[in-house]
Amino acid sequence: MKIADVLPLYPDRLWTLAKQVGVTHAVSRLPLHENGETSFEYSDLLALKQRFENFGFKLEVIEPGINSQMHKMKLGIDGRDQDIADCIKMIRNMGALNIPIFCYNFMAQFNWVRTAVDTPTRGGAIVTSYNHSLMKDAPLTEAGIVTEERLWDNLKYFLERIIPVAEESNVKLALHPDDPPISPIKGIARIITSAAALKKAIELVPSKNSGVTFCQGTLAAAGEKIPHEIEELGRQNKIFFVHFRDVRGTADNFSETFHDDGQTDMFEAMKTYKKIGFDGPVRIDHVPTMEGEKNSDPGYGQDGRLFAWGYLKGLMEGAGY
Repeated sequence: MKIADVLPLYPDRLWTLAKQVGVTHAVSRLPLHENGETSFEYSDLLALKQRFENFGFKLEVIEPGINSQMHKMKLGIDGRDQDIADCIKMIRNMGALNIPIFCYNFMAQFNWVRTAVDTPTRGGAIVTSYNHSLMKDAPLTEAGIVTEERLWDNLKYFLERIIPVAEESNVKLALHPDDPPISPIKGIARIITSAAALKKAIELVPSKNSGVTFCQGTLAAAGEKIPHEIEELGRQNKIFFVHFRDVRGTADNFSETFHDDGQTDMFEAMKTYKKIGFDGPVRIDHVPTMEGEKNSDPGYGQDGRLFAWGYLKGLMEGAGY
């Protein structure tokens, strides 16, 4: 198992902290052009990879930020083929640079959603939370009603065009479940809301290069038995990347937690990763905001990561990694 974390595009204090605690692999957003636009170009990805390598990290995963989520493709509207062309260019360049994993999702129109980002948890730390009852009267977006059938069709359209490129480029496609795992939200269906839906999605266009990002927190909120699903997907060699976090509650009403304070048996999960022989990247995900920190990027503070990194390493050692 490779200890990874999502890091900013340029070295900062978090890079140094990550290196000091033993993080070895980097997860990154896409690089930016000089004009600030998202870049899929070889030269920009090369510069990004070299920055990480010069600091001692192996760039293992591209996990695009909110500005590069291919929403036209997901909705199946004008511009979707340009989204796919950009994705093809990125995958080919990732392959040429030996960046092995592309983490993507199929949340259309908007990404992950929370109804609060300042929910108190242990010792007064704050976390994000979601209460679906607060969203029942939310207005539709400009996309209007988007059905599950439409999204399943669009996902298949995307995979039919992307998977051959991923196979040629030796890049793994790791599908992340929808967060929160409930449908619809603001009139937009969410289709990857369970382990069964993840399995259905990667069977639309079968390929050894098509698998999942196993987000424990999202699947725990969906009510899945995490160790069981690790074993199920792991036996098929379909877990390419792990988001290691936890929650308390259900899909329609949950709060995120410290990594040792949620509803999942995290040690049992770690032992199951070891049992299936998982040797891919794992990143801690969505940490609490701690005393003295600004909550300017909820879930991605620095101090909470120190606890989570240490907890992760302890679980790994106990499981025999």
